[in-house]
Amino acid sequence: MDCRLYRQGIVLFVLCVATQSQQTLCAQTAAQWRDSLTVLNKAIASRPWSTDLHLRKAAVNLELQQWQYAIDEYGLVLQREAHNPAALFYRGYASTQLRHYDMARRDYEELLHLFPRHTEARLALAYVLQRMGRKTEALDELNVLVEQRPDSAVAYVARASLEEELKQDEPALYDWEQAIRLEPQNADYVASRVALLLRLKRKDEAKKDLDAALQRGIPRGLLHQWYERCRKMK
Repeated sequence: MDCRLYRQGIVLFVLCVATQSQQTLCAQTAAQWRDSLTVLNKAIASRPWSTDLHLRKAAVNLELQQWQYAIDEYGLVLQREAHNPAALFYRGYASTQLRHYDMARRDYEELLHLFPRHTEARLALAYVLQRMGRKTEALDELNVLVEQRPDSAVAYVARASLEEELKQDEPALYDWEQAIRLEPQNADYVASRVALLLRLKRKDEAKKDLDAALQRGIPRGLLHQWYERCRKMK
């Protein structure tokens, strides 16, 4: 329950959006995805241009982790529809998988220019900036996101995790608190705040947070290790 949520959970959140938003929701094996790709290739070869078919083909490329093929396919879409939001977002995602961060950044920034309130794009841009070592710029993006989405626990979680990396402990504690306020049953958020409090040697506050979580109905088993850490701390 140690929470590197920004680098792991938030990226998984963006991945979930990427894979679930593309009309490819049914679970399939790799062989079935390759069969789907064959069908799509035949359909594309036998018909005039269809943006939908090319987006579907790129989605299958993503499922098969064929990142460069997906990038190429989204590039074809963008040649015809320069502002296609799906192509911009998912090409940025595929570029991120290849660590082509400059390319991903450009796609996310273009998408945000078109749709400034695109939550997933701003989260993804912040992640890319962090991977590029531009943590202050990443924090700026997350500040914007929190302003736009004060009702989003994910926004506070992303910012809190980055603030911890930047040793901005008090702002991080505040953001964890806000995330817990918005999702009071999320044990991971509680654990993240408690872990930071314990690192700061603030045992009594950590214990108070755990007791409050227990009273809200979070199972004690999910909090046990943190009670133990509190008990062992002098």
